[in-house]
Amino acid sequence: MTQVRQSARTPVQLAALAFGVVFLLVGIAGFIPGVTTNFDSLQFAGHHSDALLLGLFNVSILHNIVHLAFGVAGLALARTASGARGFLIGGGAVYALIWLYGVVIDMGGEANFVPVNDADNWLHLVLAIAMIGLGVALGRGARPVTRP
Repeated sequence: MTQVRQSARTPVQLAALAFGVVFLLVGIAGFIPGVTTNFDSLQFAGHHSDALLLGLFNVSILHNIVHLAFGVAGLALARTASGARGFLIGGGAVYALIWLYGVVIDMGGEANFVPVNDADNWLHLVLAIAMIGLGVALGRGARPVTRP
């Protein structure tokens, strides 16, 4: 008789895994013409990139690479509860800083090297709150979720 090994993940690990997958998908989508409008104006970095993910969020090659890196980090750190908690809280803190950065810079200036726009800023704020909130709420006394 063959025994099937089931892996159990905590809710914080599942949340980190979900965020990791979404970040990967967003990073990939940023390189797909049609999903990203004005794709022909996609620049490596800088405020001159007029490419818009879903016609709304300003992206560049660098911006897409950052999303891909966050995705890989989320998947890797979701392997343990402490890693997942660290990813959510630490990643949320990074997004809070990116939100603050986007609020204070001149979006038409050289400092906007990522680049970001108002839609990005709102999304970064929501991501910061959600990631930190989930990391704190789900990271306490993490217990595995078993699958039948």
